[in-house]
Amino acid sequence: MQLKERGCRPLISIMVLAVLGNLFVLMGCDRRPQSAPPAGPPEVAVITVVEEPVVLTTELPGRTAAFRIAEIRPQVSGLIQERLFTEGTDVKAGAILYRIDPAPFKAALDNAEAALGKAEANLPSIRLRAQRYKGLLAEKAVSQQEFDDADAALKQADAEVRFARAAVETARINLNYTKVTAPISGRSGRSNVTDGALVGAYQAMAMTTIQQLDPIYVDVTQSTLELLRLRRHLDEGRLNPNGREQRHVKLILEDGSLYPEEGLLQFRDVTVDPTTGSVVLRVVVPNPDGLLLPGMFVRAQLQEGVSERAILVPQQAVSRDSKGNPQVLIVDGEGKVALRALTIDRAIGAKWLVLDGIRAGDRVIVEGMQKVRPGTPVKAVPFTVGAGEGKNPSGEAAGPAAAGKEGGA
Repeated sequence: MQLKERGCRPLISIMVLAVLGNLFVLMGCDRRPQSAPPAGPPEVAVITVVEEPVVLTTELPGRTAAFRIAEIRPQVSGLIQERLFTEGTDVKAGAILYRIDPAPFKAALDNAEAALGKAEANLPSIRLRAQRYKGLLAEKAVSQQEFDDADAALKQADAEVRFARAAVETARINLNYTKVTAPISGRSGRSNVTDGALVGAYQAMAMTTIQQLDPIYVDVTQSTLELLRLRRHLDEGRLNPNGREQRHVKLILEDGSLYPEEGLLQFRDVTVDPTTGSVVLRVVVPNPDGLLLPGMFVRAQLQEGVSERAILVPQQAVSRDSKGNPQVLIVDGEGKVALRALTIDRAIGAKWLVLDGIRAGDRVIVEGMQKVRPGTPVKAVPFTVGAGEGKNPSGEAAGPAAAGKEGGA
């Protein structure tokens, strides 16, 4: 009896599974496919192109140079008795830098003064004799020759006095030259001579150098190609001069930081360097803290002018074809996608400055370009600027006053 029960259990399990399988099949056959909702046109985010005034700038390399440089050389020969300044410190104009041994020059001055005294002592008696001879000549008491000799002696004595006075002045000047003074105010360099050194008048080697660093020059190089392009844009009316503001220049230091003081464009050189094909622009920059030193490399942002009807589009809206030419997708008046080839001038912040290809009123696709093709009907919605969009790396908004870097796309 137990054996029969054990044999029936597997058969019952198989029958139960078969019934359940048929039930699932029937349930699956009863399901009917649901109809999919009708698909609408893809949605794209667009911006409407507008014309706006934009201040255009260009960024050029440059190097700093001292505003004034004075190489200190002795004007008399002698031994350096003392150095009276500390290397690398600021000195005032007229400050004594070196003292040359004055003893021989003091003796020369004394000698010249003595010779002047001798000449001046002889002059009165010779003058009186000439005056007496002049009166006696009228009375025929002396001959004409005697009067002429007395008059010549007077003129000679007068010339000797003037010569002695000039010698005294020369000796006094040479004595003053023993005090080597600073002709300008500025920062002193290292000293090339020490106490006890022998120096010669107007020697080739400078004793030291003084440089005026506040203000300081920045010599910027601009290629003639850029110069011609700028003038062409001004002539064609694409740019308008920005008046006095156009002379203002900003500096970017080697570490990428912005120099706090603005410079002023002083002049543009009229000679082109044949080796580099560029001209030099000189900028005067305040340097009250002495941060800028001669020979430093900087980048100068110069204003080119104002484009009154500039067109800017976000860089993310611009793509490239197989040849690298810039292009954008727009939504035309019929609500369809159209392709437009662009002519781009430069980047301004996170946008491109467009010269040709689109015009004010066009709707440029910024988001959703991957799911549409030219001729595709689309639904256009306004593009919303996200966090950080339209800002340059420094965090400042890239708007009409933003500085554009040179470089076409």
